[in-house]
Amino acid sequence: MPPQLRLNAVAFVSPQNHPILIRTFVQGQDELKYHYIAHTSLDVIDERITAAIASKSTECYLNLLYTMEDVAVYGYMTPLKVKIIIALALTDAVVRDADVLTIFRALHTAYRQSVANPFLRLNAPIDGYNDHAILLAAGSPKWKAFRKRVDDIGKAVGAVAVSV
Repeated sequence: MPPQLRLNAVAFVSPQNHPILIRTFVQGQDELKYHYIAHTSLDVIDERITAAIASKSTECYLNLLYTMEDVAVYGYMTPLKVKIIIALALTDAVVRDADVLTIFRALHTAYRQSVANPFLRLNAPIDGYNDHAILLAAGSPKWKAFRKRVDDIGKAVGAVAVSV
């Protein structure tokens, strides 16, 4: 039986590096820690993107970004430059890239389905059409389905959603 991955947090960051959604799945831990992890990951992602451009790579999966204390942080960038960051609990077991990539593809699909809904753009300013953070205000009740999809993915991976 393959080792069970434990998802601690998921972060979606806009192309302009504004947090779209940061969702934590660990009880009793400070949510601010995962905001810090998401923001520090942006520097590593920028380095990886620069290296990928130099080598003309088109890969979305950015592999393991770094490990910190009790989490391993992985990165993914969509073709529209939205960054998805996940924090997995560190274990002694080997984490296969295929398992992590499956999680990222599910999260990317959830994001893509939410952004594709044409009725959610009614209140967005015209000049901010490229900034998805405006469209995806995480506290907005309009994006309840997106948050639910992210929570469902977290439950499928083995996490229990605790943040509201």
